[in-house]
Amino acid sequence: MLDLLKKSMLAGLGAAVLTRDKIREATRKLVEEGKLSTEEAEKLTEEMIKSGEREWEEAGSKLHSSLRKISDSLEVVRKKEFEELLERVEALEKRLSELEKERG
Repeated sequence: MLDLLKKSMLAGLGAAVLTRDKIREATRKLVEEGKLSTEEAEKLTEEMIKSGEREWEEAGSKLHSSLRKISDSLEVVRKKEFEELLERVEALEKRLSELEKERG
């Protein structure tokens, strides 16, 4: 699942780069056609890019939040919790072995 998320995020980044290039290309055409001044095109390009970046960040935040909710709802032990429990079991086994030696 993590691999799929990584691939999705990388695809999204690729789309963002393509979108930025497409925005610049579209505004350049509008300038060439005389529908926008160079300054207007630059301003429009920057506004659209910033808007896209905000949306991308918001989507990433929502994805992270959703993944956290899914993770929390699953009854899955996290690696750190597992390692702590493993250490406790090993310590108990060692104590039990020592007690058995003392008795025996």
